[in-house]
Amino acid sequence: MRITSRKAVLSGLAMAGIAAVLAGCAAAPDATKTTAAASKYLPCMVSDSGGFDDKSFNQLGLEGLQAGAKAIGAKEKHVESNADTDYAPNIDSLVAANCNLIITVGFNLSAASLAAAKANPDIQFAIIDDAADANFDGKVDEPNIKPILFDTAQAAFLAGYASASYSKSGIVGTFGGMQYPTVTIFMDGFADGVDYYNKQKSKSVKVVGWDVASQKGSFTGGFAANDTAKSTAKNLIDQGADVIFPVGGPIFQSAGAAITDSGKDIALLGADADVFNTFPTYDKLYLTSVLKGIKTATQAVVEASAKQAKGTFDNVPYVGNLKNNGVGIAPFHDFASKVDPKLQGELDSIKADIISGKITVKSYLSGN
Repeated sequence: MRITSRKAVLSGLAMAGIAAVLAGCAAAPDATKTTAAASKYLPCMVSDSGGFDDKSFNQLGLEGLQAGAKAIGAKEKHVESNADTDYAPNIDSLVAANCNLIITVGFNLSAASLAAAKANPDIQFAIIDDAADANFDGKVDEPNIKPILFDTAQAAFLAGYASASYSKSGIVGTFGGMQYPTVTIFMDGFADGVDYYNKQKSKSVKVVGWDVASQKGSFTGGFAANDTAKSTAKNLIDQGADVIFPVGGPIFQSAGAAITDSGKDIALLGADADVFNTFPTYDKLYLTSVLKGIKTATQAVVEASAKQAKGTFDNVPYVGNLKNNGVGIAPFHDFASKVDPKLQGELDSIKADIISGKITVKSYLSGN
């Protein structure tokens, strides 16, 4: 379902090399009994500029850090970034605080995280949503940094199928914060799910805001809930979309405001967290959310790292997918009575076929 031009766009990511590294990707590290020494272990975290109260990405990371620290009987430390210029100083502050594990949240922190890992080989690092591969050779650049990644294309495929099924106008839309692979992986999967629905049902539901073939679409230029995000959502509404999927932390909040202002019957999708629970302001709008198991994965990495002896840090990337429950979609909540009664059964079958390999959902993490 993917064409050659997209592979060309992503060639800089060394897809084949990444696939080779991730072919046997670690599942969530096993959480076994905690040793007494773990109580002295200090896991730490640096947010990206979205902050820990983003009701999404950073918040889930912090919850995972806190849950992991509690499980090993330890304290945790976290610092919030307000701008890109805070990343390196914040990491340095945690190095100075004698943190044993420093987890950074988001690909924007990649350069600062890799530099700190190289300068501090005795400290364990992990980074959420980045391959830690600035050399683009398919290998993690430093032995003491562990990527935590999510093949969200698989879950977004399900959400795209559900959105196409629900749409009355025959038009659905998506837009992103910034055009990074960790954002467009959602948008690709979403569009592919719509395409699969069309093929299965002989329909012609249209996706606006993102074109898979050209890898061009609508982006706000950042991850803030602001007027730009609201106007971007409004543009999709003006094109007739009655389901909108914003990808990029709190920008979904601006989309919710745009939908409310429109007075139209438009459904909204969340990304990363189940926004029905984390941001109930627009609970009546949420069709579903595409979920990343950020909290679970982060907790597991904290617990596993605390048990690893010095010099034995496991930096094999964790890749969440449908098979290991690292990604998924949220319940339909208030939309349960509004969707096709057969939809959930269809989604269950599609999920099983993705897991078995009968359906291939392509992404830079799958190597397809």
